[in-house]
Amino acid sequence: MNRKTDTPVTVIGLGLMGRALAGAFLKAGHPTTVWNRTTSRADHLVAEGARLAPTVGDALKASPLTIICVTDYPAMRELLGASDGELDGKMLINLTSGDSAQARETAQWAEQRGAHYLDGAIMAIPSAIGTAEAVILHSGPRPDFEAHKPTLDALGTVTYLGADHGLASLYDVAGLAMMWSVLNAWLQGTALLRTAGVDAATYAPFARQIAAEVAGWLPGYAEQIDSGSFPAEVSALETDARAMAHLIEESEAVGVNAELPKLIKAMADRSIAAGHGGEQYPVLIEEFGKPRND
Repeated sequence: MNRKTDTPVTVIGLGLMGRALAGAFLKAGHPTTVWNRTTSRADHLVAEGARLAPTVGDALKASPLTIICVTDYPAMRELLGASDGELDGKMLINLTSGDSAQARETAQWAEQRGAHYLDGAIMAIPSAIGTAEAVILHSGPRPDFEAHKPTLDALGTVTYLGADHGLASLYDVAGLAMMWSVLNAWLQGTALLRTAGVDAATYAPFARQIAAEVAGWLPGYAEQIDSGSFPAEVSALETDARAMAHLIEESEAVGVNAELPKLIKAMADRSIAAGHGGEQYPVLIEEFGKPRND
């Protein structure tokens, strides 16, 4: 039989996300084996048709494809290291969170044991798994990704980034930087408006409109960054810096924390001092690309 739902899958790690992953495979019709230190976490999945493996080694034997979603990379290597003999020829997809260096090191660790390895990052909450809204990133050898994509499609929108195993982790943290920056900017504005009696619900639609407009600038700004040329087509950085000063002054005047806008202005001031005041805002990529030692 050649239906994609005939492909057996193993899921190791049954936290909230691991249970969601296993549930999505079951819903798509994949014979699913699961393993977790706390076996009671598998009860609902077993009731839905999953098989609970007694050991990690048994879990690995059960399927050609194993998904790992545990606490961190060291935990993953500890769990699988006790079953080295079962890794040879297996396809491992690690959806555990970590950094790009850990991803590359773990890829080498897995390959030394004869396993195929893809690293991944889940850009979704557990309840979204199994829907198109769940974006799941993968990096590593393309043939391995293409071979298992029909199975992985059960999880959501799966995306291949490139051969470098560290790319999924880098995209993950880059996404977090974007998420927290947007939320922090919204919280700063909300705190300011609350001093005038404007509630968060009233401000949210306006903030959403601003965020969407700024997001529309990104493709053009990306062209400037990639070309290394930052003509001030809309506003010069020195003009933006004056607006930053107004934000700081207003925040301090109404008793709102000004640490965030002060940090942003400090970076702009360094760039202006380096001679970039007449260029457009994306020139700050040079500041973001520099480590700070203080």
